[in-house]
Amino acid sequence: MGIDTMALPDDLAITVLRALQEDIGSGDITAQLIDGDAVASASIISREHAVLCGTPWANEVLRQVDRSVSIDWLVNEGDELVPNQTIVKLRGPARALLTAERCMLNFLQTLSATASVSRAYARKVAHTDVKLLDTRKTIPGLRTAQKYAVRVGGCFNHRMGLFDAFLIKENHISACGSIAKAIQTARQLAPAKPVEVEVETFSELDQALSAGADIIMLDNFSLDDMRTAVRIARTYPNSMCQLEASGGINDQTLVAVAETGVDFISMGVLTKDVKAIDLSMRFEHFNV
Repeated sequence: MGIDTMALPDDLAITVLRALQEDIGSGDITAQLIDGDAVASASIISREHAVLCGTPWANEVLRQVDRSVSIDWLVNEGDELVPNQTIVKLRGPARALLTAERCMLNFLQTLSATASVSRAYARKVAHTDVKLLDTRKTIPGLRTAQKYAVRVGGCFNHRMGLFDAFLIKENHISACGSIAKAIQTARQLAPAKPVEVEVETFSELDQALSAGADIIMLDNFSLDDMRTAVRIARTYPNSMCQLEASGGINDQTLVAVAETGVDFISMGVLTKDVKAIDLSMRFEHFNV
């Protein structure tokens, strides 16, 4: 798929370091049972259909544990896996492979799960122009990694956090006094940041369009109301505003929502409800 390695998160090495620290602590006492000179070969096997994701994190785990481990990936990031497929072969100090095993698998299983779910949903709406977006409903400590996995799966990122875009919701509007006032204040605070407003009624939609929101989130609109909102936004004078659907959208309703003509659909399910992909590491040879 040609995933751009330049899109890797800046905190990748730190994320791996923290994962290793919580797992190894003061040392892997069980690995000490193995002769320090022992060299082993191992493979990681996929036990189910999946989209492979997380190879940069697996590589970094091995780099931080023992740089001498050789890594031979048999598939590429973003490739689709089948059951009983060998995805990587490893060779190096047996202690290092045993110590790195769980951390490697944790990253690969979780990120492959995120990419797999994202790929499945992206395919459902491939006949439309909609872009599926993730949310901030991510596993703590793995936000940048999961958002990378969403992209590998073929979906797109919403804002990374609370710092890179405005998302004005009901409580913000109430505190500011009005949608117009909230948008005006946002433009003054950070003119270059995108401004998105969540609306629940057509009156609020009109206010957000009039105030010049960049994106309007249609919260729990019915399908008919979404279609109406799309018509209103497309014909609103001098507006380039885009529409995002959100709230209670699942695999049963996704296609119908996409076909209303909205620009974006945000779905927490891409990151928060994922089930780890079944991968296992098999040791093949131990030599002293």
